[in-house]
Amino acid sequence: MNPLYNFLQTIDNLVWGPPLLILLVGTGLYLTVRLGFIQIRYLPLALGYLFKGNKDSKAEGDVSSFAALCTALSATIGTGNIVGVATAIKLGGPGALFWMWIAALFGMATKYAECLLAIKYRETDANGQMIGGPMYYLEKGAGQKWLAKLFAVFALGVACFGIGTFPQANAIVDAAFLSFSLPREITIVVLTILVATVTLGGVKSISSVASKIVPFMAVFYVVACSSVLIAEYSAIPQAIQLVISSAFTGHAASGGFVGAGIMLAIQSGIARGVFSNESGLGSAPIAAAAAKTNSCVEQGLVSMTGTFFDTIIICTMTGLTLVVTGAWQSDFAGAAMTSYAFASGLDSNYLGPMLVTVGLMFFAFTTIIGWNYYGERCVTYLFGVKAILPYKVFFLVLVAAGAFMKLDMIWLIADIVNGLMAIPNLIGLILLRDVIINETRQFFQDLAPASSKMDTAQTL
Repeated sequence: MNPLYNFLQTIDNLVWGPPLLILLVGTGLYLTVRLGFIQIRYLPLALGYLFKGNKDSKAEGDVSSFAALCTALSATIGTGNIVGVATAIKLGGPGALFWMWIAALFGMATKYAECLLAIKYRETDANGQMIGGPMYYLEKGAGQKWLAKLFAVFALGVACFGIGTFPQANAIVDAAFLSFSLPREITIVVLTILVATVTLGGVKSISSVASKIVPFMAVFYVVACSSVLIAEYSAIPQAIQLVISSAFTGHAASGGFVGAGIMLAIQSGIARGVFSNESGLGSAPIAAAAAKTNSCVEQGLVSMTGTFFDTIIICTMTGLTLVVTGAWQSDFAGAAMTSYAFASGLDSNYLGPMLVTVGLMFFAFTTIIGWNYYGERCVTYLFGVKAILPYKVFFLVLVAAGAFMKLDMIWLIADIVNGLMAIPNLIGLILLRDVIINETRQFFQDLAPASSKMDTAQTL
């Protein structure tokens, strides 16, 4: 290994060591308990708000709650759902999927809390657009301006050097080359032009595209995974048993899998889970802040469904597909492992990889445009609206450059900046925990019938 890779690996191990894992899961666990398991009790209500939309014509905001969620999902449903899940299971074994579930369960409470705060502390920028997120609730709510600036710098790093550019562009050009034999240069030129066309229009253009693509691509990928799982239905119970048992015992070397202990399963599962659903990172609140709503709690409920869709549904489908087909024991890694699983499950060396390629391209493209918006909001916070255009040009250059980087280096860089971004955001959630709880309590007291208001208040 080269010295730079070894150095980055050391940094990654430090960033994603036990302290951050405890902070991530611990914050989600604390909020889950204090909010009365809101992600379970009120998931049907949250889904209802999502699909009925906001009927208040006087609600402030730039886009609908659904469009804001789709913008957030465009950034979260990406290569993490295909490549990230495969990488987690390759490193930590089938048990890593279980720890992705745990991270997602508690992460739903975290996502609810951060998006609630995004609406409560949002403001209007010099262009008349809503702007919010951890930068604003850290500064205005927690009174920690230095943490707000730190978050914005780290989030900008994720947008430019992490999730937003390199992994996505690399995944797209690799998929196009392997499946269609398209030269990398042609693919990256087309990709860059498409990204520029969408992102230069701002949040309304991004949310409009996301609102159309995200539901389609999610359904498309779920149907594709379901086809494999139906074909391998008899292996599903054993696969689920293997996932749960491996989570607590680790898994010995078998086939192309080199073996992994419990800690590696936990670390890879949580890290890749966070990479995929971004709960606790503070990214989704930036999109939520643009939603047309007068209720911070209602938007928090809508936003937490993003983690449910991303990890509980889509990542689970990918993970089970990898396990039931035995692809996790192959010598493949990343997207190649998932392609192998589809080829094996559908008994087609053409259709399987084609489904993965199409899904990967859609996922990666929408992630790029979603993170472009996140980076834009961070640049606006740090330097003002005058810096938006230079940032977008720089972002497009990075998208083009990401196509030619090595995959192992890409994931390391993405992991590091992800972890650094989460730290100030989680600190902010802890500092503002009473605000989150009080807003939630008041909302459900107002919502509940008079006879049950006392029970609601006691629960929260």
